[in-house]
Amino acid sequence: NKWRIVFPNNGRQWKDWKQASTFYSGNRIQTTKYTWFTFLPQNLFEQFHRLGNLYFFFLVVLNWFPQVEVFHREITMLPLIVVLLASMIKDAIEDYRKYRFDKMINSSKTRVYDK
Repeated sequence: NKWRIVFPNNGRQWKDWKQASTFYSGNRIQTTKYTWFTFLPQNLFEQFHRLGNLYFFFLVVLNWFPQVEVFHREITMLPLIVVLLASMIKDAIEDYRKYRFDKMINSSKTRVYDK
């Protein structure tokens, strides 16, 4: 676990600031989980950690074998696709709201008081 340390730039604590700045590049807040490139793989990875999604995926895979096919292949995939899309849309909206809030916090003005 890394701690976030903020030092005022007043010259007295230059040695401590230099040591802490090697671990932390800035004071920017980031609470989002995804980026544009990692959204799909990371979200699918998280979705398939849920037991219900794994069950439906198992049914889809099982239904692709002609010996055990009960329904049409496309009908078996439909519930899984609907659940995954709904969860992805919800996660994308939540992450976008976090991104906007982080952007607002990071661009706000602050005051630093030093004795």
